[in-house]
Amino acid sequence: MLASHLRRRLPVRTLSLVVAGITLVAVMVVQRSVDWGHFTTTLEVARSEPVALLVALGCFGIAFGVRALAWTRVLRSLSFSHALAGIHLSLGANHVLPLRLGEPARVVSVVRRAGQPLDAALASTVSLRLLDMASIVVLGLVVAPAVFVRAVGPLGWGVAIVGLVASVAAWRWLRSVAERRSDVLAITPSVIALALVAWLLESVLTYTVAGWAGVDLTWSGAVLVTTLAVAAQIVAITPGGFGTYEAAAVAGYVALGVDARTALGAALAAHALKTAYSLVVGAIAMWAPAPGLIGRLRLQRDVAERASVRASEPDAPVLLFMPAFNEEASVHPCLERVPATVLGRRVEVLVVDDGSSDRTVEIARAAGAEVYSLPQNRGLGAAVREGLRIGVEREVAATVFCDADGEYPPEELANLVRPILAGEADYVVGSRFLGNIEHMRPHRRFGNLVLTRVLSVVARRRISDGQTGYRAFSPAAAGAAEVIHDFNYAQVLTLDLLAKGFCYVEVPISYRFRTAGDSFIRLGPYLRRVVPAIYREVNAPSVAPSASRESACKRQAYVFMLSTPNSRQSGRTTKVSPQ
Repeated sequence: MLASHLRRRLPVRTLSLVVAGITLVAVMVVQRSVDWGHFTTTLEVARSEPVALLVALGCFGIAFGVRALAWTRVLRSLSFSHALAGIHLSLGANHVLPLRLGEPARVVSVVRRAGQPLDAALASTVSLRLLDMASIVVLGLVVAPAVFVRAVGPLGWGVAIVGLVASVAAWRWLRSVAERRSDVLAITPSVIALALVAWLLESVLTYTVAGWAGVDLTWSGAVLVTTLAVAAQIVAITPGGFGTYEAAAVAGYVALGVDARTALGAALAAHALKTAYSLVVGAIAMWAPAPGLIGRLRLQRDVAERASVRASEPDAPVLLFMPAFNEEASVHPCLERVPATVLGRRVEVLVVDDGSSDRTVEIARAAGAEVYSLPQNRGLGAAVREGLRIGVEREVAATVFCDADGEYPPEELANLVRPILAGEADYVVGSRFLGNIEHMRPHRRFGNLVLTRVLSVVARRRISDGQTGYRAFSPAAAGAAEVIHDFNYAQVLTLDLLAKGFCYVEVPISYRFRTAGDSFIRLGPYLRRVVPAIYREVNAPSVAPSASRESACKRQAYVFMLSTPNSRQSGRTTKVSPQ
């Protein structure tokens, strides 16, 4: 296994070493060849002419705006801002990654952030990039045909021929996509014109920097140097084409009669400005427009609250289900503590057995509980999902779950159900940190507080206990709740219901650390599974806002007088509100 692993990684490592070696050689060659005094003088002149610098960089930036406009004319459902962000992301990534590996960034950006279909995004991107390459060749042949042909050389023309064949194939592919999708158009003359204009705008920077370097360059000469330098970057290996760009640009300058050392200083200065622009706008494009490339890290603001839904039948029971996995020592004492009725409603008790291998099922049935068994151990999240589903099917007044390990008080069921039956909440959680904790190990307390704080930041809401195992749901919330992974439910369930606008309330509960059995929570596996699930939950498709109304959740003061012995003694009330 180790040998096959090394074989898989060896090509990547070898390629990385080759690229690093070539980059190092390029740096050494440029460092030894450039006239640093002349290079510094060029940059000083640029700094002394801020208006000219802004105009040159502005034209360089506008060139990419023109390319974004061309993209929106081919892919009509793509907004200009997302097209520009995708192009800038690719530009910035190409100046960090070797082998032009930044190119896929534009496709990834518009697919993930703008919701564009992959086939349309990919076909349009490939077609427009090949059009860019063809435009370079056309401009080079127009402004200085003999010099351009000679400078490109046999290898370059071989690459150009391959590019021409690829362009034909790409444009046919784009046409086939356009035949299937009304929002996709084939390459039109206006798109070709925009591609040519973009390269002319980029040449402004070359022309301006050459003047700062003391080179008397004509406009056609600036276009020639730009096309040669960019054409060389197409097959560049180093990040940003460093070394390749300079060599090709110098070749163009020398062909126009410019001294090689002066030409290298001008080429290096222009490349430095382009690189600085690319890294800055590439970084900005990772975050703007929203959503950022890496997705949302917090729930969206101002989610419309939904109306609380009361039970349709006045005699509908309350369902309390207990997820259990190998809890033979604690399930019976836990079931004995469940009240027969709560707030005038009958309590149905269900144990959701998560593939236990001990006597959990037998003991639960002997205690009078109904048991629903999963065929194999799937995880706490799967057990909670099944319990919520059963509650929805039975049309109960409220669905509640409580861990079967004895840590949470079934006798305090009324405290969780009351806000739901009163129509004041959809999702109620029992907070250990608002109530009385009989015992919790220090590292567990610290971990709970840290994870809860993180959840509060992600949810944009004050949450006091993000990992509690005691929660209640209105019929609407139970029906809408989605637990997106089997391992656990805690954070993703809260984020899911908050994102859907359900009214969230916390009530104090008492808690004591388990005296039997083992917890499945281990910090490493927990974080590896839960963190990706939180990311997926936060970046789930947005829920359409409900009709505007002053939410009951906002009208109420979130204050609930609780009937636990501890809360009666302290006279404590609980207030929870959005941040």
